[in-house]
Amino acid sequence: MSKSFERYQKRKLISSYFSVVLSIGLVLFLLGILGLLVLNTKKLADHFKEQITISVFLKDNAKEVEIEQLQNSLAMADYTKSATYVSKEDAAEQHSEEIGENFLEFLGYNPLKNSIDVQLKADFVSTDQIEKIAADIAAKGYVDEVSYDKPLIALLTENVKKISFWILAASAVFTLIAVLLINSSIRLSIYSKRFIIKTMQMVGATKRFIRRPFIWTNIKLGMLGAVLAMIALGVVLYYINENFPELALFQDVVVLSLLFAGVFVLGVVISLVSTYFATQRFLNLRTDDLYY
Repeated sequence: MSKSFERYQKRKLISSYFSVVLSIGLVLFLLGILGLLVLNTKKLADHFKEQITISVFLKDNAKEVEIEQLQNSLAMADYTKSATYVSKEDAAEQHSEEIGENFLEFLGYNPLKNSIDVQLKADFVSTDQIEKIAADIAAKGYVDEVSYDKPLIALLTENVKKISFWILAASAVFTLIAVLLINSSIRLSIYSKRFIIKTMQMVGATKRFIRRPFIWTNIKLGMLGAVLAMIALGVVLYYINENFPELALFQDVVVLSLLFAGVFVLGVVISLVSTYFATQRFLNLRTDDLYY
């Protein structure tokens, strides 16, 4: 009978530990995902900004030397990520593929112009800066027109600011929720041992002596939960990097190291603090209050 009861107690203890580790791991995983978003908000914003293209259309009488000089000067400019020359023939071929028919046969001539597609660096993608860049390029005599999507740039700039703000706000809220959830899990685990705590106190054990094994046990559970969260986070990072290699997530080794270290430290710190206050609460309770 006693062995059966011991096995039952062990299963109950393991189940309690498992639930604490699982809750800590899930919460820290979500925090890690949010941390990843916060740390890569600028990179994501820059990625979308650098998809913006300025098309510089050239006059038909533009000389090859002038075109080559313009392309080289644009390629070397501080604001340029890439500058690609597109001949009118290549442009016609691309347009025919997009619409599914050869419009040159219908028109009898090629109405398109030679152009240079300029992709800007993210730091220069703003309405004011692009207007200035476009005006400088358009001032050249052999440039017919400088075209870009003004509404899209304004919308992109505005949305990037909004998204950045809401990601930070959501991170703060979820961090608070994470602390509360982990704290609740640990408090429930310690609640089941409240009579043991009070018994130890009644036989003369000091509060520090009583707290120590609980704190150490829950720190180990916090570390285990953090390791599980880090493994899950690593899997998600690998998946994102495989499907979106342009984000180059694994290139920022320092940032990723800080993220994983932060998840681990957070798991330990929250476990330590929550255990300390949970045990302190039951140590300060009167024996009669333990039943309520």
